[in-house]
Amino acid sequence: MTKPPFILAIAGGGSTYTPGIVKSLMVRLADFPLAEIRLYDIDGERQDIIAPVVEKVIRDHSQSIKLTVTTDPEVAFSHAHFVFAQMRVGQYNMREQDEKIPLRHGVVGQETCGPGGLAYGLRTILPMVELIDLVERHADNAWIVNYSNPAAIVAEGVRRLRPQARVLNICDMPVAAMRNIAAVLGVDREAVTVNYFGLNHFGWFTQVLVDGVDRLPQLREHIARFGLLTEDAAATDPQHSDPSWVKTWRNIKPLMDHFPEYLPNPYMQYYLMPNQIVEHQNPGYTRANEVMDGREKKAVCRSGRVQKNRHSTRCFPRWRARLVYCRRDTLAGF
Repeated sequence: MTKPPFILAIAGGGSTYTPGIVKSLMVRLADFPLAEIRLYDIDGERQDIIAPVVEKVIRDHSQSIKLTVTTDPEVAFSHAHFVFAQMRVGQYNMREQDEKIPLRHGVVGQETCGPGGLAYGLRTILPMVELIDLVERHADNAWIVNYSNPAAIVAEGVRRLRPQARVLNICDMPVAAMRNIAAVLGVDREAVTVNYFGLNHFGWFTQVLVDGVDRLPQLREHIARFGLLTEDAAATDPQHSDPSWVKTWRNIKPLMDHFPEYLPNPYMQYYLMPNQIVEHQNPGYTRANEVMDGREKKAVCRSGRVQKNRHSTRCFPRWRARLVYCRRDTLAGF
């Protein structure tokens, strides 16, 4: 039986999401004690940029947790208890093509649905299977928590190709909606209980309970005016306050006309409102560009600041070369 403290490997350690994931783990160490975190990525150069930020996050909360940074799967997975997978096959350059090629043909360009989502899914299934095989080879009954998009396509591919694999496929979209629901209602997220059916990106909330009272009618009235956001959109969801995300949350308003008794998942707009989505998308600047110009550059800038503050020369040429891509305004978030 697996006993704490645990060894956790993060496959896709070079992702700019990694520092935030590790921060989430650090604030829950009492519930999920960790002995070691291992960053694993096939892109070692990119991972070396992110690793100093991850190390700072860890040291802000613990001096005892070991951090290992590697491109060797045996080092990453040997005796690991859990593996968190967040791979992006083709990185953001391919995501950009997934979004822009469909738009050139007048159909939805999105990373998890439509032609782009299918392309991304087909690129990801076999690398995910390869990761499963590596973990099974080097680890002893480790659980893989898969956070790689497009979640439903990858989960179904894994189910068919590796039906006995110890994999939990997860997505945070319904949970993110619950966070916004709580903000709109002015209550803690823990106070909200929902009934939801469907898939992670294709489903419906049928009840939103606070202290046993269904607040869905009140919620629908608010959404009809502001979408699934407070009047201050950035305060509701600072992590998803980019223009594309604000539009996503606000587009629930027309979706509700199709479901007078339910609250639809915001991603259903890509299935039920494709013409409107295409009409209001910029085929020359998509969500991929937004991420590359925002979170990606901020992460590189932060890595540079961490390295500089430590008076370290490790990776100095790499992060210094990348600082040319950073604008001064990106530093404000740190």
